[in-house]
Amino acid sequence: MAPPQETEPYVVEDCRGAMQLMSDGTVRRSGEPALHVNVPEDDGRGAVEWRDVTYAGEHDLNVRLYRPRHLGAANDARLPVVVYFHGGGFCIGSGRWPNFHAWCLRLAAELPAVVLSFYYRLAPEHRLPAAQEDGATAMAWLRDHAAHDPWLADAADFSRVFVAGDSADGNIAHHMAVRFGKSGLGPQIRLRGHVLLMPAMAGEARTRAELECLSDAFLTTEMSEKYTRLILPEGATKDYSVLNPAGPEAAGLEAVAMAPVLVVAAE
Repeated sequence: MAPPQETEPYVVEDCRGAMQLMSDGTVRRSGEPALHVNVPEDDGRGAVEWRDVTYAGEHDLNVRLYRPRHLGAANDARLPVVVYFHGGGFCIGSGRWPNFHAWCLRLAAELPAVVLSFYYRLAPEHRLPAAQEDGATAMAWLRDHAAHDPWLADAADFSRVFVAGDSADGNIAHHMAVRFGKSGLGPQIRLRGHVLLMPAMAGEARTRAELECLSDAFLTTEMSEKYTRLILPEGATKDYSVLNPAGPEAAGLEAVAMAPVLVVAAE
C-alpha cells in the first residue's frame, strides 16, 4: 500500500498579501509592504534626519527616531515629542513601510516635532496583549533614555509628549493613556495628550459602522473579523478587555481623563 501523499500547506488567512497563515500553522510574511506610496528621499527637502535604534533587544524591536535637521540653539526652541505606533490590524505593518515612514517625516517637518516610531510584535505569532506590552516597554525606554541620548535631548522638550497611533495602534495609544495616565513617566516626562486615529476597538455587539459597512470599503466587516481571529488569545471573545476597552471585562477609563484625548473616526 502506497504511503499517503503529504498535502502542501495552503493559505488559511491572508492579510493584504503581506501576511499569510498557512494550514500547518506556519506564518509567511512578504518583504514587500501592503501599501505603496512614493516617498522622496529625506522628504525631498532635506528637512528631516532619522535613525534606527533598538529599544527591546530580547524581541529585536526598533524605534525609528526623527527630528528636523535644523534646530534652534536655545532651550526654548526644543520641540514637542510625538510617540507613534503604526497601524496594520496588529498583524502587518512596520515603521519601515513607506506610508508610515512618509507620515513620520511629515509630522517631524510640518509640526515640527521629534517623532519616535516604535515597532512592536505582530500577531498571529504574538497575540494580544503582546502589542500593548511592547507599547509599555517603549514608553519605559523613552523614560530611561530621554535625558541620556544627546540626539534626542538636544531637540526634544520632554515636558510635551503626545502618544499617537492609527487603526490597531490607536488601540495601543489608548492603553498607554490608561496605563500611564495617573502614574506618569517620572518627573522629566509629561504626557500632554493622546491621539487615536480610527482606533481599532470592537465587541461582541456589532456597531452601526460594522452593520452598515460597504463591501468595497478599505476595511470591511469581514476583514475586521479576520483580524480578530488572528489577534485574540485562545478562548477570548471580542469583549476581551484589550480589544473592547468599554466592555464588561475592561478596567475603568478614569486614567484616560488625566490628559486630553483626540479621537478621529473615518467615514
